[in-house]
Amino acid sequence: MAQPTQATTEHVPASEHGGGFPPFKAETYASQLFWLALCFVVLYAMVSKIALPRMAGILADRRSRIDGDLAEAVRLKGDADAAVASYEKALADARNRAHTIATETRERLAAESEAHRKSVEAELADKLAAAEKSIAASKTAAMANVRGIAVDATGAIVGRLLGKAPSEAAAAAAVDHVLKR
Repeated sequence: MAQPTQATTEHVPASEHGGGFPPFKAETYASQLFWLALCFVVLYAMVSKIALPRMAGILADRRSRIDGDLAEAVRLKGDADAAVASYEKALADARNRAHTIATETRERLAAESEAHRKSVEAELADKLAAAEKSIAASKTAAMANVRGIAVDATGAIVGRLLGKAPSEAAAAAAVDHVLKR
C-alpha cells in the first residue's frame, strides 16, 4: 500500500523572483508595445468587419420596423378618426330622425286628440240640446199640470174659506191673473 504524499509550500522571498512587476520593467516596453498594437489592430479589424456591420443591420432593421409601426399607427389613427366622425354623423342623424318622429307623433296625437275632443263636444252638445228640449217639454207639461193643480187648489181653498166653492172658470181666471204678473 502506498502512502499518501503531502504537498508542502514554502514561502519564497521577493528578491528571488527576479525583481518586480514585469510590465514596469524598461527592458520589455518594446515587446509590450508591439503586442498591444497587434492586438489592437486585430480587435479593430474584427469589430469593424464583423460586429459593426451586424449592429448596423440590427439598428437599420429596428429603425425600419419603428418607421413601419409609426406609419401603421398613423394609418390606424386616421381610420379611428374616420370611424369616430362616421359614428358622430350617424348619431346626429339618429337624433334628427328621433326628433322628427317625435314631432310628427306629437302633431298626429294632438290632431287625433283635437278631433276626439270636437266629436265628444259635439256629442255632448247634442245630448245637452236633447236634455234641454226634454227639460223644456217636462217644464211645459209640469206648468200645464201646475195650472190645473193651482185652479183645483184655488177652488178648494176658497171653498173652505168661504164655505162655497167658486166656479171653475172664476178660479181659472184668478190663477191666470196671478200667473201673468
